[in-house]
Amino acid sequence: MSWALASIPSPSSGDLEVGPVALHAYGVMLLLGIVAATWLTGVRWVRRGGDWDLVYRVAMWGVLGGIVGARLYHVITSWSTVDGEWWEPFAVWEGGLGVWGGIGGGVLAGAIVVRRAGESVLRFMDAAAPGLLLAQAIGRFGNYFNQELFGEPTDLPWALEIDPVNRPEGFEQFQTFHPTFLYEFGWNLLGVVVLLLVDRRFSIKPPGLFALYVAWYTFGRFWEELLRIDPSHEYFGLRLNAYVSIVFFVAALAAFVWSQRREERGQRRRRQEVAEPRRRMAIPKGRIRQGR
Repeated sequence: MSWALASIPSPSSGDLEVGPVALHAYGVMLLLGIVAATWLTGVRWVRRGGDWDLVYRVAMWGVLGGIVGARLYHVITSWSTVDGEWWEPFAVWEGGLGVWGGIGGGVLAGAIVVRRAGESVLRFMDAAAPGLLLAQAIGRFGNYFNQELFGEPTDLPWALEIDPVNRPEGFEQFQTFHPTFLYEFGWNLLGVVVLLLVDRRFSIKPPGLFALYVAWYTFGRFWEELLRIDPSHEYFGLRLNAYVSIVFFVAALAAFVWSQRREERGQRRRRQEVAEPRRRMAIPKGRIRQGR
């Protein structure tokens, strides 16, 4: 048996008592993350000449799209955990949300709103990138309250105490585990600072900053997946989400390189307009026939 001399205690309940009302801590953390992301995105978008109304609309539809995408990803990748009831795939209130589907669904829904508003989707993606990472950092505390998605047993001073009822099969004799929620919180929060500094000091073409956000998150998530012990599909010794992290990391780096090398549509048009007079053939005046 292993336990830490100093460790992080887990909450005795996943609920927060506010007077006579009991709030689910997981939902509260998600809500705080959404509020923080909306605020940071709004500040950055307004500084780019945008308006708050669009940010609010993107947040509303992005959250709905994120919930649908997160549940869809979970159902597809964990179909064996879904019961036979016809309504079970839609039961988001019973848990089971995949962060990859949440990000994808939220971004897709937000992009539709931005495009219909006549604004640049790529510019808005860059404005929202730090806010999305901030939301993910805050939202991970929901796993802390639920005593879930922790890592391997450890006796480090910052180890996380887990109640016996929440310990996975085969780990019942261990009391403390790696607090992967805390690792991801710190990594994502550091990423927010890095993205803001990069955006301030360098001239990044959109959606370069969004690509860096994806690369930053997936790099940290890969190493986190090596620690986690919750049930997951494994292939050749790696968890499914580790492979997903690798794929998206490579794709994000490729997208960043492409975004920085591509020419904006307006720049191409101006270059064509400048070059076009040089291609015109001059007609000698003597060859022009006057109308009779």
